[in-house]
Amino acid sequence: MRVSTRSGKPARRVPVLLLLAVIVGGWWWFFQDRQEPLPPVEPRAVTARGDLAAAEQTTIEIFQSASPAVLFITTTELRRSLFTLNIYELPRGTGTGFIWDERGHVVTNYHVIEDASRVEVTLADQTSWPGRVVGVAPDKDIAVLRIDAPQEKLAPLPVGESTNLLVGQQVFAIGNPFGLDQTMTSGIVSALGREIKAVTGRTIQGVIQTDAAINPGNSGGPLLDSAGRLIGVNTAIFSPSGGSAGIGFAVPVDVVNRVVPEIIRYGRVIQPGLGITVAHEQLARRLGVEGVLLVNIQPGGAAEKSGLQGSRQVGGALILGDIIVAVAGRRVANFDDLRNVLDNFRVGDAVELRIIRDGEEKLVEVVLQEVD
Repeated sequence: MRVSTRSGKPARRVPVLLLLAVIVGGWWWFFQDRQEPLPPVEPRAVTARGDLAAAEQTTIEIFQSASPAVLFITTTELRRSLFTLNIYELPRGTGTGFIWDERGHVVTNYHVIEDASRVEVTLADQTSWPGRVVGVAPDKDIAVLRIDAPQEKLAPLPVGESTNLLVGQQVFAIGNPFGLDQTMTSGIVSALGREIKAVTGRTIQGVIQTDAAINPGNSGGPLLDSAGRLIGVNTAIFSPSGGSAGIGFAVPVDVVNRVVPEIIRYGRVIQPGLGITVAHEQLARRLGVEGVLLVNIQPGGAAEKSGLQGSRQVGGALILGDIIVAVAGRRVANFDDLRNVLDNFRVGDAVELRIIRDGEEKLVEVVLQEVD
């Protein structure tokens, strides 16, 4: 029902609403003013922690001792603009490395610095230094850099050994996963004697498997034992998703400790060999050969001096050369196996080969030579 005034205009409702607001506000104030004030709320008392567990203390000590030697590596590569043809630098990736000695040598993975035009090394104190490539061992996924940091900033890691590792030993990885520097993870040695492929396609043998979390960016970082010693260089993960799946791999320190000094001294790894050319594995299989079939013998090389014979063609017939089936008592099925066995020796060492010649097994001693 519409209320009208004498003038015929609707009545104003503002005073009624104002009155209602005053009544409600006063009611609220009346009751609020009579509520008892809340008691003060104080922080709860802190419970004393007590001593750290022995395992925790060990982990803390390892990190505090080793982390100053762990480095953050960033790389860039040169690109040419398709439109201006100008050369510019493009960030390529990140990785981890560690200080090898007090002369500024740094060890990392080869794949971390592969194809990089510039390498920058950031120390634990956040100072950055340009890294110069001293040399690489792509077959072992190892690279050595050098920085000109003052000696007081260089704290090398103690070097352990990998031949006496046992499955179940506790291990620690320090690195820069996803660019998050100085990250530590722990786990155990999950397995030993694994094989992985290097970027060259060659097999790296004796690899350490660990469940310590290793993620992108950890590559080139140290794997440590519970004494804080270097026992491997983290190099790869097995993961369908690209993140840590609890299966990480590290190049064993015994390989690293053999390769790195050669790189520092010569700029490369001195590879011992026989002075031979071998048949491709697929060809050998087609010929029914089990072992390493010799095709050519380098004139004046170690193999020729020991009387080894290569393959030859007489008329239209192929006369197969010697087939190496074992080196120093270890069976070899292909050239990759042969090189991995020879990697355990040095130039000038004498090794015994078991060969098959004209269907008969023979033993031949060869003095190893340097090969490319």
